[in-house]
Amino acid sequence: MAANKRLLKKEIHRICGALAGECVLAKIAIPGIDREKLNELIYQLAELQESALRLVSVDFPRTPKSFATKKEYVDARRAYFKASFAKLKEHFNTRVQEILKEMNATVPGANTPEERKAQMKHLLELGFAEEAKENGKK
Repeated sequence: MAANKRLLKKEIHRICGALAGECVLAKIAIPGIDREKLNELIYQLAELQESALRLVSVDFPRTPKSFATKKEYVDARRAYFKASFAKLKEHFNTRVQEILKEMNATVPGANTPEERKAQMKHLLELGFAEEAKENGKK
C-alpha cells in the first residue's frame, strides 16, 4: 500500500488504467477475441476504480472530544483507518483477480497461463518488429 492517500489514489488509477490498456491492446492485436467481453471488462475496471477511490476517501467519524484522552483517540483513529484500508485492499485485489481471470478467458486457443503468456509475448514482438521496420524506412 502507498504511504498516503494521494499516492494510493495514483496507484489505483495506474493499475486500472494499465488493465484497461491491456484490454484495448488485446482487442486490436488478437484475432478472434471476444471484443464485447473486453468492452464489458473495461467498464468493470472503471467501476472498480470509482469504488476503490470512494473507499480511500474516508474520514474518522468521531472527534477527539468524544474520548477521555488523546491517546485513546489516536489509537481508535489508527485502528479505524487500518480496518478501512484492509477492506479496500481485499476488495480491490479480489476484483482485480476476477477481472484478470475474465480477461484471460477471452483469449482464444490458449488454455493455460503459459500458453496465453507465450501468445501475448509473440504478438507484442510482432508489433514491435513492425514498428521498427516502419521507423527504419522513414
